[in-house]
Amino acid sequence: MWFKNLQIYRLPAPWACSAEQLETALAAQKFVECSSQDMSTQGWVSPRNNGNLVYTVNKQMLLQMGFEKKLLPASVINQVAKAKALELEEKQGFKPGKKQMRELKEDVTDELLPRAFSIKSSTWVWIDPVNGWLVIDAAAPTKAEEILKVLLKCIDKLPVTGLNVARSPGSAMTEWLETDEAPGGFTVDQDTELRATGDSKAAVRYVRHTLEVDDVRRHIAAGKQCTRLAMTWNDRISFVLTEGMAVKSIKALDVLKENETSTFNDDERFDTDMTLMTGELAKLLADLVLALGGETKE
Repeated sequence: MWFKNLQIYRLPAPWACSAEQLETALAAQKFVECSSQDMSTQGWVSPRNNGNLVYTVNKQMLLQMGFEKKLLPASVINQVAKAKALELEEKQGFKPGKKQMRELKEDVTDELLPRAFSIKSSTWVWIDPVNGWLVIDAAAPTKAEEILKVLLKCIDKLPVTGLNVARSPGSAMTEWLETDEAPGGFTVDQDTELRATGDSKAAVRYVRHTLEVDDVRRHIAAGKQCTRLAMTWNDRISFVLTEGMAVKSIKALDVLKENETSTFNDDERFDTDMTLMTGELAKLLADLVLALGGETKE
């Protein structure tokens, strides 16, 4: 199992919270399925379906946030409410007012909700108490912040902060493209986005396309800045760095897959993958921070 995206946060290193303490804290927000009148619900689920909310391998902690959401489109509610409004109009002799329509829609929602289909999803959370990383496998920062809010409810005074670096990813990526020189340990791949900083919002994207230095430099000279850049770290992991300091589209390359060993069961395979992933990503994050001028205190 490998994370696909990294929304990155910082904890003190080392973070003095045991798996047992974390398990107890998370229990207060354990996942409960939607009741007949719930539109959605969320909470912590067992990462390995063994009842434990914290899975630990080699001091690395893995959590999983579960979500359930009822599928009840507003168009369906409006359609049924409209039909009921016509019936009500015939009975009372005049069209329902705004208050009556609001009450009708609320009644229709209560009536349809128990029969609505639901979808379930989950999001991984990795905590590295040794190196002080808290990483959420979410493509959007809003999803990560939603999960972080639940974690903050569970752990009083959780010492988590954003990752602050000396150089903004946007300016650093722009310089790497302009100078045609990637930082040590990294190479630039064939996907990037350059976007104008002014009101025009003009953008150019390269997708699996060789980045011609002169062409890229013309775009930068015209006022565009790099907002997304595909890179490879030490020939081991490919990823896309964004201007918001998110790491996306993570792929373990063949050199890592070659080091995988056959295991006897799923649990051993999961442990091996988790150990490999957390070890490699911790090194990648450390090198990425260094490439961006190191950490700063805001």
